[in-house]
Amino acid sequence: MSLNIDLLTEAELIDLNNKIVERLKFLQQMRAHSAMLEFSVGDRVAFNPHGGRPISGVLMKYNRKTVTVIADDGQRWNVSPGYLRKAAAPGESPKGDNIISLKKD
Repeated sequence: MSLNIDLLTEAELIDLNNKIVERLKFLQQMRAHSAMLEFSVGDRVAFNPHGGRPISGVLMKYNRKTVTVIADDGQRWNVSPGYLRKAAAPGESPKGDNIISLKKD
């Protein structure tokens, strides 16, 4: 499909712009939704806020574009699901394996 925008009136250009913006918003929402499907409420997750230390917590709620995470320190974060990764529970290895440390006396 070829569209010569030089032939469009100002009103047609504004209408085309509105359609493009709506389509881009829809595509972003679909990406966020598909990323949300990788996680369930109650999952332990982690993310790195810009310029801060990594945060771990529990996914508590799905929002329209974000998820709500309650951090281990009690803070509430609304995070884009694209920034999340699965996290191990405190004291658990990242893969969930049981690790036993043996010390020789």
